[in-house]
Amino acid sequence: MNRLTEFLVGLLFGLGLMLSGMTDPGKVLGFLDLAGAWDPSLALVMGGAIAVGVAAFAVAKKRTLTFLGGALHWPQAESVDKRLVLGSMLFGAGWGLAGFCPGPALVSLASGQTKAAVFVAAMLVGMVLFEKADRWLRTPRT
Repeated sequence: MNRLTEFLVGLLFGLGLMLSGMTDPGKVLGFLDLAGAWDPSLALVMGGAIAVGVAAFAVAKKRTLTFLGGALHWPQAESVDKRLVLGSMLFGAGWGLAGFCPGPALVSLASGQTKAAVFVAAMLVGMVLFEKADRWLRTPRT
C-alpha cells in the first residue's frame, strides 16, 4: 500500500507541475526575468505550494507518525551554514540558466524533452562529483 500511495502522490505532483507550467523552461525563465518580460504566474504556483506546505507542517508538528503509520523524522540541523548558502546559490544559478529544477526536469524527461535529458544527465554527474569531492574533503589526511 505504501508504494502505491507514493506512486499516486508522485503522479499528482508531476501532473501539478505540468499543469502549472513548471515543466516549460521558457515559462520559468520568463518568471525569473525581472528586468524583461516578467511572467508573474509562477508566483501564484509557488504561493499555493507554500500555503499547502505551511498547513501540512502545522499538522505534522503535532504528530509522531505519518498518515501511513511510519515514523516521522525531522531534520536535526537548525542553523544556516556556508554549505547551505553555497548550495542554494548553485541551485538557483542552475535553475536560472537552464529553466529547470530537479522535479520538473524529471517530469519533462518523462515527456521526452531533449533539454530535460541533458539537464538530468548533468544533474546526475554533478551529484556524483559532489559525493566524491565531499568524501575526499572529509577524509582525514595523514
